[in-house]
Amino acid sequence: MTARGISSAGDPGFARLPVRNASCLRALAIAVLAAIPAACGPVSPEAAARQCEERARAAAGPTGYVGIGVNDRGESRTKASITISSDYVRGLDPHEVYGSCVRRKTGQDPIRPLDLDE
Repeated sequence: MTARGISSAGDPGFARLPVRNASCLRALAIAVLAAIPAACGPVSPEAAARQCEERARAAAGPTGYVGIGVNDRGESRTKASITISSDYVRGLDPHEVYGSCVRRKTGQDPIRPLDLDE
């Protein structure tokens, strides 16, 4: 009954895999684990600046939007969203958030100063 997901001991969900499939799964797991550090590596200074500017804007205050519209049947639709970042709640300075974010992502200081359109 191992083909249905029941082991020879009768435990559902703990099926024994044939040796060939187990070695394939092991190889896949190793490949995935090897790719994780590459995904977490440093990013380009330009990409880091863009990403960190968004985080700094969120640290400057709540962000959000409101949308109002009417469909073709005359029904009105509204949407609203508000986001409050943990950096804002903790009272962190947006400029410090930007600088530390860029340094964490690239290992170097920001390539341009933060512009919050103040």
